[in-house]
Amino acid sequence: MNVALPVSSTEPTARQQAVLDVVLALFAEQGDRVTMDAVARRASCSKETLYKWFGDREGMLNATVRWQASRVGFTPVDLARLDLVSLRRCLEEFAANWLSVISSPTSIALNRVAIGQAAGGAPLGIIVLENGRFALGKRLKPVLEAGRDAGLLAFEDSETAFRTFFGLFARDVQIRLLLGDRTIQPSLRIKEEAAHATQQFLALHGATPPSGVASA
Repeated sequence: MNVALPVSSTEPTARQQAVLDVVLALFAEQGDRVTMDAVARRASCSKETLYKWFGDREGMLNATVRWQASRVGFTPVDLARLDLVSLRRCLEEFAANWLSVISSPTSIALNRVAIGQAAGGAPLGIIVLENGRFALGKRLKPVLEAGRDAGLLAFEDSETAFRTFFGLFARDVQIRLLLGDRTIQPSLRIKEEAAHATQQFLALHGATPPSGVASA
């Protein structure tokens, strides 16, 4: 694998994934005090290996956030043959995976640190935006556009449509988690809420079938 993991779209190896999970665990325990030394000790690898893989600490954070965000997705689908069933499944899986990832202790810790650093101009906030929210939009918008091309959805701008869908399933979940609301996780019915958000989105943006054509 190339050294330039932080800017590469290549999936990390199993060993690299294990190291990135160590970084996430350390963030949950230590916040922004995580160092390359601490990662090397916990992951039982050398600092030289970390520098070879990630370049520097910022590169390691880039790769870590991207690895965490990669858990938000959906089962691959042939966009050229997208139908309402596969579209609904993609949307429900995407929403459910986001809710599952964002409610994990590691994500909560990582996002708290990123927000705390944002005012001081530290790079972690930008890293989280670029490899989290912005990357997720790029991942889902082709599905929305394929749905529009197939006559299943109706919207003018895919970014606006994505924001609408994101708002329906994200709601106030993340901010409540970040602020320490202990009541939300026990009440978070992820699959049901993802399905409900998808149904709401399809009600808002589902294409109206031509006159005389029965809807699916």
